[in-house]
Amino acid sequence: MLFEHEGCSPTIDPTAYVAPTATLSGDVRVGPGCRVLFGAVLTAEGGPVEIGADSIVMENAVLRGTRRDPLRLGCRVLVGPTSCLTGCQVDDEVFLATGSRVFNGASIGTRSEVRINGVVHLRTVLPPDSMVPIGWVAVGDPPRILPAEDHDGIWAVQQTLDFPGYVFGLDRPADGESLMPGIAERYGRALGRHRDDRQL
Repeated sequence: MLFEHEGCSPTIDPTAYVAPTATLSGDVRVGPGCRVLFGAVLTAEGGPVEIGADSIVMENAVLRGTRRDPLRLGCRVLVGPTSCLTGCQVDDEVFLATGSRVFNGASIGTRSEVRINGVVHLRTVLPPDSMVPIGWVAVGDPPRILPAEDHDGIWAVQQTLDFPGYVFGLDRPADGESLMPGIAERYGRALGRHRDDRQL
């Protein structure tokens, strides 16, 4: 399913294959030889989504470009099933296994691997030939690669990266207060722009 969003429509190279149940919305550019499989969602939420030549996006993966951080995949990248990538740069020949999560402003160098359920956190920079083990978390620049159970170690870096400020433009709330009213209002307003989308 193809949608025009905010005046932009997906472009698909004639040598690419996009499954009939994949959804492409807005300024999404699928390069030559690419494969976008069933249930995948590629959505340009104010910033483009670009898929380089011969890359593969597997079933039910979600790729989102943002106004602040476009999403760009290099050539010969594999994005595994159920992976979720938002506003990140992925260089050539990267393997993102099933369930990978790559957050806003992150960058993954050539030939790197993020294994099953691995996380590359907000604004994290992985140099070429990096590897995030199964279920581990990469955070920071230079990155620390830590097991998920090391919450204190992850938080020590993540806190300085300011997820609520960077992604939502909100200050971290005081103890006993919640970010959710502000997130729901801002994110809901932004996503509401899809009301005017046009199916192609």
